[in-house]
Amino acid sequence: MTMPNELRLLPWAGQDGRPCYLSTSDRGGYVSRLADNTEAVQLDTAAELLQNASESFTDWDLDPDEMRRLTKELAGALRDVLRVATSRGHQVTASESHGV
Repeated sequence: MTMPNELRLLPWAGQDGRPCYLSTSDRGGYVSRLADNTEAVQLDTAAELLQNASESFTDWDLDPDEMRRLTKELAGALRDVLRVATSRGHQVTASESHGV
């Protein structure tokens, strides 16, 4: 939970790739729910890509263009998952530091 006067890192980037933050303690608000749902989709997508990559890496006849596409998608998924982990890690740290 985001504590009062703390910012939640949102799971999408803003203008010029800059991080977006939400200032609220209302986890049930529209933007909080949208962020939660977006994080869930990002994590599911990363899991699917990981499965596909695991299967593709055993295919020695994989087209180099297909491998580049997969690598680009994996990099994007890793960026998203890292943002989710950073956001959730900060939320846990903030909660622990406030005795919640």
